[in-house]
Formats: sequence, structure tokens, C-alpha cells
Amino acid sequence: MGNEISIKDKKQTVKGKLVRGAVFARSKVFEILTENEEKWYLVYYKNTLVYGAKLGHIEEGTFIQKVFIQGIVLDTFHPVLAALMPHQSVTIPAKSKLFSHLQLHFSLQEVAFIATTLDAFYEKEQLINLLDKVYYHFKRSGKFLKSFQVARLLHDFSPSLKSAKERLDSHEFNSYHQLYHSKNLPSLYEKDPLFVEVHCFKHHSQQKEREFLLTKQDGLAALLLWLEFPDTGRIEEFTDIALHFITMEDWILLLSQVDMNPFHYLPDAKSTLEKMLQAGRMETAALCLFPYIEDLPPAYNDMLEQIWEKSEPGFVLAHINEWILVLEHLPDNHPHLLWENKLFQLTVRLLEIHDLPAVQEKILLFQGTFPTSEVIRKVKEMGDLVENPDRMMDLGDLYAEFKQYDKAIDCFAWEMELQPQNPSPIRKISKMYQYKGMVKEASAYQQILNHLSSNQHLG
Repeated sequence: MGNEISIKDKKQTVKGKLVRGAVFARSKVFEILTENEEKWYLVYYKNTLVYGAKLGHIEEGTFIQKVFIQGIVLDTFHPVLAALMPHQSVTIPAKSKLFSHLQLHFSLQEVAFIATTLDAFYEKEQLINLLDKVYYHFKRSGKFLKSFQVARLLHDFSPSLKSAKERLDSHEFNSYHQLYHSKNLPSLYEKDPLFVEVHCFKHHSQQKEREFLLTKQDGLAALLLWLEFPDTGRIEEFTDIALHFITMEDWILLLSQVDMNPFHYLPDAKSTLEKMLQAGRMETAALCLFPYIEDLPPAYNDMLEQIWEKSEPGFVLAHINEWILVLEHLPDNHPHLLWENKLFQLTVRLLEIHDLPAVQEKILLFQGTFPTSEVIRKVKEMGDLVENPDRMMDLGDLYAEFKQYDKAIDCFAWEMELQPQNPSPIRKISKMYQYKGMVKEASAYQQILNHLSSNQHLG
């Protein structure tokens, strides 16, 4: 499933990209960015779309705003995000009939809770009136515990509402307060599971609440909770859950992000990486391995060598510190010519984007691994030559060797000015222009060379 979402609202259909989502107890909220750079927000309860709309901004204190702070938030690149979204095509329910429709599918207590999740779309007073009606319905029916539960919900939703506090403090509810204040989660869960789930999600960073939630959640919600504080004792269980929603490759990356070494705990990790390499996805495989270079078994050495040899120079330079660790981790019996060629490619790329001192600094990082490297020796020599105006020809030759033809031309031009009768710098400048494919300029310097040779012959 991808991150492209289609939203039908009344007679219009908009398309957008799922940019983030959040899980909070039985609710989920998704933010969609449309092709016109408009933001839509969709609110779900138990995998059912409750409501959604375009919002210019999220107001402070609304459920959506709180969920993106208190809930488990997944950004665009999180591999579970797409799996978290139940459908790629949704239809927004009619706003005027929404609560009547919800009563057909959920209990009145659930409808009351759902109402508190929609304060970004409805006037707060309208939602309070709905909760009032549910409260009085339960009270008239003699269901005092349920009326107390709705009174708590109303007070949490609108703490400044005087009538909500008065109801909670009424004598008829005294017996229920002790149950809720006891924090005996199993007992309380039997009476009010929704309250306990919301309470535990608000405090899911606490061990007691998190562990209780894990006994009651399943599927993706449990997986996301476990990923926040993973333990190795349950990795097999959560691997089975994860592979129902994402690939083994994504699971390896997820474990890497939470500092759990997948190469110690997942028997299929190595074969998954081998498939990446067969498909030519060197960089993805490298990113999986980088966090664990110093803790990889020798069985991965051949794979690391293959990735090093085939990785593009730009990728190596972007992760140069990680690559230094890789090379130090590998045994000394590396294929010298192949690795020397890799250093050459890196030096060429570095010289294209950095000045010589910066190039030296980066290339010398590899000296401990390649003490006899000719490439490193030449880069060090270039650093010495740049300070010696009498050896610009030698510096130019080295620049040319590393395919830096413009810099080589500058060196040869300096020598040409100092020794205008010397044909060597002119000949080399002409050759540099040939390498650059600039035929006209190469010919011009060839004519200068011919003219110089003619004059010398006549002399």
C-alpha cells in the first residue's frame, strides 16, 4: 500500500499524500497534503473513518493537536505509516447526520468519546450538548456507572465547565471515585476499558501503563508500542506481527532505528541483505549495516567488501565516517587494486567539490587502512607542491591524473607565463583542452606550439 490518498467529500474528490499519522488508544489521526498544498485531517475510531475535513491550521488544545503530541507519531518515511491507513480511498460522512450514524455502529459511551475527538471540526458547545444528552440518558436509565464515566469524559474534555465538575463531585458518584483513583488497571479495565486505554496511552512512556497496554492491544498498535521500548525477549513475537504489514527489509531498518541489532536476532536478516545486493541496492544494504559495523560477525565481511566496491563515490563521501569503520573492521587481505581504484574515484569526486586542503583531510582518513596507497601518497604530494611555485608543472600533472583538467590548465598556464619559450606547458594545455572536448581551444594552443617550434627552428 502506498501513501497516495483519495478523499471524496460531497461532490468533490481530492488527491493527496499521507504525510504523517498518529495512534492514540482506539483513535488514529492522519494528515494528508493535497496536490494544491492544502491539509486535510482524518480521524478514525477502531479503523473506521469518523470524520475529516480541510483545516487551515490545528487549534491549540484540540484532540488532533494533542494526539500529535501524546500519541505515537509516524512521519512520511516510517514504513508502518502506509499500513496504518486502513484504505487509500475514503468518503467523508455527512456532517449533519454523523452522530446518528455513529450510534448504529458504536455504543453510546463510545459515541461520547468519539465526539471529543472531533473538536477541530465542530463547535465545542455542540459537542458538550451531545455529551450532556448521553449523560442524562444513562442517568435516567439507572446506569450510574456509565453516567459517571461520561461525566469524567466531559470534565476531561472541558475542565473549565462548572457543571461537569459538580456532577463528578455529587454524592451519588462517591463509590466510583475510589475505583478510578486506585489505579488498579486490571480491575478498572473490566469496568471501563476505554478510560484505561486512554489513560495508558497518555502515560505510555511509563512501564506499568505500557506493559498493561501491550496485554490488551494487538496488531499495529501493539507493534508501535513495543518499538518505543523494545526488548529482545519478545522480538520473535513482534517480528511475526510486523511481517503481516511490512517487508523484512523494512523491519530490519525499523529495528536499526530503535538501536536493536537485527543481525543478532533475525535469522533471515542476512539472506534479506543478500537479495538487496542481488538487486543492486547497495546503499540501502549499507544503511542497514552501518549502525552495527563493530558488532557484525565475520560472515558479513564478504557482503561489506562487495558494498564498498560497488557503492557510488557520492554515497561513500556522504557516509565517510561509517566507511572508515567498515574498512577497519574488514581483514587486511582486501583486493588491493579494486580498493585503490575506489580511492581514486573518491579523490576525483572530492577534488570536484572541495579545495585541496579539504580533500587531503578526508582522504587521509583512509591512511590507516591503506598505508601503501599510491592515491594517498599523491594527494599528500599535491599538498606539498601547492606551496612550491617552482613545481607547478608537477602539480598540474597530478591534477590531470585525477581528471581535474581546469586546475591542471591553471598550473600549466602559470609555468607558461614564467617560461614563454618552453613548449612543454603549452603542449600540456592543448592536451587538457582535448580531454575536455574543447577542440577549438586545443587547436589554438597547438598553433601557439607550432609557431614556437617554428621560431626556435629558425633561430
